[in-house]
Amino acid sequence: DVYFWEAKGQNPMFPRILGHEAGGIVESVGEGVTDLAPGDHVLPVFTGECKECAHCNSEESNMCDLLRINTDRGVMLHDAKSRFSISGKPIYHFLGTSTFSEYTVIHVGCVAKINPLAPLDKVCIMSCGFCTGFGATVNVAKPKRGSSVAIFGLGAVGLAAAEGARVSGASRIIGVDINPSRFEQAKKFGVTEFVNPKDHKKPVQEVIAEITDGGVDRSVECTGNVDAMISAFECVHDGWGVAVLVGVPHKEAVFKTHPVNFLNERTLKGTFFGNFKPLSDLPGVVEKYMNKELELEKFITHEVPFSEINKAFDYMLKGESLRCIIRME
Repeated sequence: DVYFWEAKGQNPMFPRILGHEAGGIVESVGEGVTDLAPGDHVLPVFTGECKECAHCNSEESNMCDLLRINTDRGVMLHDAKSRFSISGKPIYHFLGTSTFSEYTVIHVGCVAKINPLAPLDKVCIMSCGFCTGFGATVNVAKPKRGSSVAIFGLGAVGLAAAEGARVSGASRIIGVDINPSRFEQAKKFGVTEFVNPKDHKKPVQEVIAEITDGGVDRSVECTGNVDAMISAFECVHDGWGVAVLVGVPHKEAVFKTHPVNFLNERTLKGTFFGNFKPLSDLPGVVEKYMNKELELEKFITHEVPFSEINKAFDYMLKGESLRCIIRME
């Protein structure tokens, strides 16, 4: 949200209600909506699933033609109008969700119905950060049991990626971050060793290659920094290494690497929302939490009422929090 508030990711749009990670309860449904009813517990998602397009019908893709993320659209698809206003003037939507609001209006294809017994103040983090990182590892990188995985960036998304590596049975999970204060906390998520690029005079990909006898089996990049992306790709082992990019880069960023890195049979992949289809897959991920197969509590470090939302941003920008839950009063 900060990234788009600063207008680094797209054309600025103002005024707009930000927020794209939440849990909620359906208050009412519009004409033609049959899949949801008032009282349903749901997770709104910044990307969607129309269930009709080629992407939705593909087992490999979650990039819905109709409802994929659109950072420039600040209105509803149906009539190209906003559902928010003040003094008769429109306030724009953000990523189709605008969750920093007591009430919001969302396309039915961007709302996943979940188990009503699931605590919304825990599973809300699945609507973006957790699934993005966790899915990048388990659905896209797919590390084998006993393999080595490097995670670039140990914020909430990176730690979710590490959790995915831990659940997959990786034997070495190397955390890469320039903030050493994150290292201790990362141990709870399965990270076994740490590399701080600032501690070395050579590129971090060379450091990782040295300590892993040629490179890691898998890497997941969760920073959005293009240099970290290049390092994540170049640190995987030739012959079988797979690097997965998750972070959102600056709009002018350019990725450069020598083509021989591909010819030596390294694979570079990108992922979007961890390759999860929101409506089809999210209910099952919530059930994994309900069955105690996943831990979400360790991601939640702070809680504030909605009136203190700026505190939540301060915690994040200072690197003090992983996820701060904002409660509507």
